[in-house]
Amino acid sequence: MQENRVRRALRENRLALGTYVTFADPQVVEIIGLAGFDAAFIDMEHTTFDLGIISQMIAAAELVGVTSMIRIPGNDENLILRLLDAGAQGIIIPHIDGVEGAKRAVDAVRYAPLGHRGGAGGTRAARFGTVSWEEHTRTSNENIILSVMTEDERGISEIGQIAQLPGIDLVSIGPTDFSEYMGIRDPQSPVIRARLEELAAEVKAAGGAKLSMPMNHPAFPLSASELQAMGVGYTHVAPPPTALLLRSLQQRITDIRAELG
Repeated sequence: MQENRVRRALRENRLALGTYVTFADPQVVEIIGLAGFDAAFIDMEHTTFDLGIISQMIAAAELVGVTSMIRIPGNDENLILRLLDAGAQGIIIPHIDGVEGAKRAVDAVRYAPLGHRGGAGGTRAARFGTVSWEEHTRTSNENIILSVMTEDERGISEIGQIAQLPGIDLVSIGPTDFSEYMGIRDPQSPVIRARLEELAAEVKAAGGAKLSMPMNHPAFPLSASELQAMGVGYTHVAPPPTALLLRSLQQRITDIRAELG
């Protein structure tokens, strides 16, 4: 298994940077890696991406040495297993159901003794049987990133306990669902900011997993320096490529029409 760049950044106490894969094309993953990002954030929760295209994206990530971080729709051990067997280096699980849900996630992602991930020695992740089972299970447990998203009442209230669990690397706060949970849609709300800082302090005090929050997200736009000050270890950098392309094209057509009068 190739080195996990997000894992390395966390180990070196640096802010790991990922960005969104919003086109159903593995070449976008390659471009993200070539641009210098640590991770390609591949979303299965809010897209129509299927396992076929995801497996191609994982291979593309390996080609350029970028970490594939895949958000799945829910805490589904069967889907987790298939993605890991395909070679995914990171799993992100939304709406985690408190400590118990986080424990189930660890159980699905980690091989024994940390969990009970199902085994198959001939998978792509195991290099089709060309590495020993001992090496595969060890490197998988050491390298794969597990991020759980606390977006609801139980996850938020138990965030400190979740961060202490062995096998959890990142505790993530999803901005849109968190804002809905708080009942506040104002991105500049001091109440939202204060609550985020409280949660960040809880995660930091737990001394285990690092916090994960997006950068420049419309729901609460935080800069790189602000995230770093809050102890965030990993971030998805917004806006996504689709938004960047749209804005670029809009500006281009505006400029052309202005030139034409």
